[in-house]
Amino acid sequence: MDLYGLLMKRRSVRNFEDKPVPEDVIDKLVNAANNAPTACNIQPLSIVLVQGDERRAKLAEIVKRQPWLKNAPLAMIFCLDFWRLKKWAELSGVAFRGNDAFSHFLLGYADVMCAAQTVAILAESFGLGSVYVGRAPYVADDVREYFGMPAYVFPLMLLCLGYPKTVPRNVPKLRPGVISHRERYRPLSDDEVRNAFDAKYGSFDENARRYFERVLVEAVEADGQGEAGWLERYRERMTELAVKNHADFIFKIRYPADLMVEDNAEAIDKFRNAGFDCFGS
Repeated sequence: MDLYGLLMKRRSVRNFEDKPVPEDVIDKLVNAANNAPTACNIQPLSIVLVQGDERRAKLAEIVKRQPWLKNAPLAMIFCLDFWRLKKWAELSGVAFRGNDAFSHFLLGYADVMCAAQTVAILAESFGLGSVYVGRAPYVADDVREYFGMPAYVFPLMLLCLGYPKTVPRNVPKLRPGVISHRERYRPLSDDEVRNAFDAKYGSFDENARRYFERVLVEAVEADGQGEAGWLERYRERMTELAVKNHADFIFKIRYPADLMVEDNAEAIDKFRNAGFDCFGS
């Protein structure tokens, strides 16, 4: 299969075979991450490879409600690493204050995600599946302590990898013409916005299981991996909040608008605890 075909068939996989990822494959994944794009080639990236059963289980316990962290044979913790750069600068008699500079943070975040996505795509070519887990910054204190990360090292993203047991069939996406703009940005009309998301999600289905199989497959898969109760909790919240359409579900339940804003302070505190003070007062 060519690269385009590989990219178009990629799905987030949360259900893995009980089969280890070979060491030579892991070496290639790390080599590819190391060769990913990075601003000024300073490489502010470190990856913690988590393979042992006990450590994977502990990582899942810290993050909570993500059983694939425990069940996948390999978890990668992608870290923004300014400790190594600060140490090199110190040994060379020069200052490095990337942890205090928002521009350095933005560039570093982009570098880390370029490396992570390089790994995710290369993994597909080896027959592996993967899924990102984005809660690392919100549990960063515990992750940093358990995995021995010093100041100026911050876990930005987790990636679970393994051989797929099952792969989601379809994941709704916007049509390419909705996200692409020729020469200049063209704001969509109200009807175009409404039609774009209607085409993506289809009709709103009040049957929770059918709905989640189409738009929130992790709820269904978590129920089948020792995290029973996801579906029931979502059903109850949908009833409680009178969810009547897709936007209601996403911005009231999946990513509650007010709660996402309230989380700002907690996330920034986690960065500051790691020595990153680039977010202002």
